[in-house]
Amino acid sequence: MGQSLSEPETSKQSAFCQNDYYKVGSSCMQGWRMHMEDSHTHILSLPDDPGTSFFAVYDGHGGAKVAEYAGKHLHKYITRRPEYGSDVKHALQQGFLDLDEAMLNNEALREQMSGSTAVVVLIKDNRLYCANAGDSRAIACVDGHLDVLSFDHKPTNEKERERISSAGGYVEYNRVNGYLALSRALGDFGLKRNTEILPSEQMVTAYPDVEEREVTESWDFLVIACDGIWDVLSSQAVLEFVQAEIAQGIYPQQICENLMMRCLAPDCQMGGIGGDNMTVIVVCFLHGQPYEELINRCKEGIAKRQARSKKRRSHSNRSHESEVEEQTAKSHSSPSPASEGPGKAGNGRLEDDSSGSESERSEDAQASLLATTSNGGKKNIAEDTLSSNGEQATEISSTSEQTTAMKSVDNSSSKQKQELPDSTIDSADDTSDEIDLK
Repeated sequence: MGQSLSEPETSKQSAFCQNDYYKVGSSCMQGWRMHMEDSHTHILSLPDDPGTSFFAVYDGHGGAKVAEYAGKHLHKYITRRPEYGSDVKHALQQGFLDLDEAMLNNEALREQMSGSTAVVVLIKDNRLYCANAGDSRAIACVDGHLDVLSFDHKPTNEKERERISSAGGYVEYNRVNGYLALSRALGDFGLKRNTEILPSEQMVTAYPDVEEREVTESWDFLVIACDGIWDVLSSQAVLEFVQAEIAQGIYPQQICENLMMRCLAPDCQMGGIGGDNMTVIVVCFLHGQPYEELINRCKEGIAKRQARSKKRRSHSNRSHESEVEEQTAKSHSSPSPASEGPGKAGNGRLEDDSSGSESERSEDAQASLLATTSNGGKKNIAEDTLSSNGEQATEISSTSEQTTAMKSVDNSSSKQKQELPDSTIDSADDTSDEIDLK
């Protein structure tokens, strides 16, 4: 995990914004790391395309420069693409590459050894587009069920390994050239030097995968977060955590804080799990209704899941009892024990289990490290932070440079809040050092 602090830095930068369609909260925390390298953006209405919303998380590595620049400018590169009006998916893919090229042509950024993941959710005309490069992740809760909107890009994935090999690289210790644990990222220009192939074909590429969905009134919320969250909890576990918090009437920015504390390692000896920087955005779909309507929907979703779980357990118990009775009958009628093993009642993936990404297959094992310790198996997770009923404000944040205007968020916990003056919704104003497209 690299160098760690002797004690985690748990102060948080949290923000909140809302309109008739969304209630959005975000928060970020340095944790055990020596420096904070994440950035994030949430914009309810893009300046270049009013009515279109943009949410993104950038998880920097090797430094914060690339993540900070992406947080300020990526949405601009996307909306300025000529195909944006007719083909949003292509505009997202090319916008990622345009931003990467602009940073490569900037002397100050080109020499940086840093890079960043990028997971973006853009909602336009009731169509949701999720573009992802790296292992940050976005999930949705739709009618109480999980919908995974992005898939992690790891060097061990077969498709990623093939591209790395074709570009002249190799995978060692589950890393590109034994160095980078991601196979797609912004920046990391030292791994993008093959001049004979396209940017999308480099061993590490900024070219994103894009998922597309139709947003209906059955959509409850989104969670967009860096791998500091997903390394600890599965997609399904995060969904259930957020759903339960909303059902209690907790506001999104407080949910983000509580989720980070849930995932924070109790010490720095957890092999990196729970010790990373953490950034979370929770987007609640209001559909023009009060927040109380979503609270009720989440309560109903929890009740339905509990009823399904109870039904499955009852069915499993009955099947097991039948299996035992059958084996008992066989043992009474045969001198030799039954050769068949125990029944498989209730096996298979549960209806609401998470599949997420390829990397999530090992998440349950990773998460269990946080649940027990070697000196007796006692629960080692930090207790969930209680919700605060403090005053709620509006607006948005990015980690180092704010990407949208906000009012301060003040709640009862003694955590750091951001204060920005009211201004336009565009956080990345033209006075920042943006690189012009060629």
